[in-house]
Amino acid sequence: MGVDEPMGDGPVDRFEIAARPQPVVPPPAAPVLQLSADDDQSARVAEAERLAGSAMTLDALAAAQEAFDGIELKKGARNFCFADGNPKARVLILGEAPGDEEDRQGRPFVGRAGQLLDRMFDAIGLSRQSVDAEKALYITNVLTWRPPGNRDPQPDEIAMSLPFVRRHIELAAPDLIVLMGNIACDAAIGRRGILRLRGNWATAFGRPALPMTHPAYLLRNPPAKREAWADLLSLSARLEGSS
Repeated sequence: MGVDEPMGDGPVDRFEIAARPQPVVPPPAAPVLQLSADDDQSARVAEAERLAGSAMTLDALAAAQEAFDGIELKKGARNFCFADGNPKARVLILGEAPGDEEDRQGRPFVGRAGQLLDRMFDAIGLSRQSVDAEKALYITNVLTWRPPGNRDPQPDEIAMSLPFVRRHIELAAPDLIVLMGNIACDAAIGRRGILRLRGNWATAFGRPALPMTHPAYLLRNPPAKREAWADLLSLSARLEGSS
């Protein structure tokens, strides 16, 4: 319309306007650093490694692992399941994770699968009750807290448990390890496929290790007990040969 400047009824001192202080705009706040899921997991694994490495005895390791809050399973479990049997045993059995009965009692392998495990190893003269290290068993799991619904442990849960497993085996110092099932094989030797792995000696945590089918699998598939017996005989022969 041709208008280039509005005019009011009163005069305007434009020098006064120019001198008027301008409002101070604060600088933008520094962004808050957010950890990614991978960074968070790495931090929790590092904390697990620190706690495990500082434990000089099995009792200290158990206390450190039970106090570790980096694994969410702890919030839903009833009891901490560290180990059972004779810690001086020549044979350490590494299972997967506590089930319902294990969670109830706070000991690994005490349900139906555990009862079968006891009968299996009793057949070759080994027992978790034995005070003689030559005839004893020491039993633990990759996970010490029960996964909900007895689901398989997830990779991040295994990763946060592994520092404690490694230290556990270092402190117990067994001659031989039995890897019970796929999860134990995955954690210890980075492989799955227990039906292919079973019966074939490997090295786990710097020690001879024998993969075996889990007793829970044998309860569902009784014919597989034949192969399990062959594995037990292999374990017995290895013990006699290294005595």
